[in-house]
Amino acid sequence: MSSDAEPNIEGTLFDDHVIISNKEMQNQLESKGYGETRQGKFLLKPFEALYFLFYKKLDLSKAKKKIGFEQMLSVCSKLDENTLTKFLIYRDLRVRGYTVKDGFGFGSDFRVYERGQFGEKGAKYLVFGLSEGKQEKVGTLQKNIEEITKMGKEPILAVIERRGEVIYYKISHVRFVENTKNIEASSFVFS
Repeated sequence: MSSDAEPNIEGTLFDDHVIISNKEMQNQLESKGYGETRQGKFLLKPFEALYFLFYKKLDLSKAKKKIGFEQMLSVCSKLDENTLTKFLIYRDLRVRGYTVKDGFGFGSDFRVYERGQFGEKGAKYLVFGLSEGKQEKVGTLQKNIEEITKMGKEPILAVIERRGEVIYYKISHVRFVENTKNIEASSFVFS
């Protein structure tokens, strides 16, 4: 993120979201695909707030106390154990120039728009985040992939390596056949 890319933002922490009160700032952020208006308040999602805190573009406070990146990460992690994974994926996609919004179901973490297409077309990709070593039920993933491809979206699996690097896998339709034949150990010959 370049230092001129995003303005300095002032926000107030409410639970794990950040309220932005300045109307001009709200408009700037919204036009670039950040935040959302809910119940008359403009909010940044936890991963968005962490992104701005990481790059020192957000002055965050709660009850007149300044909140930093580590404190915000701690607050968010108590409510969502996948906060760090989501932040790392979000940051990586934003740095690559994509507009990224919260996922809207099917187990996806993010909707990702083609570069320059936000506000003009719907999201092209739905991204699932997964930390290396974490187990995921394949049946659930398969069902979600089928639903996403029916919608004309491309499912992407983002895996966070232990070093924090994000690796993306494009997922195509997969069919797992249930193994119904029970193999007995007596059928194997050992010599």
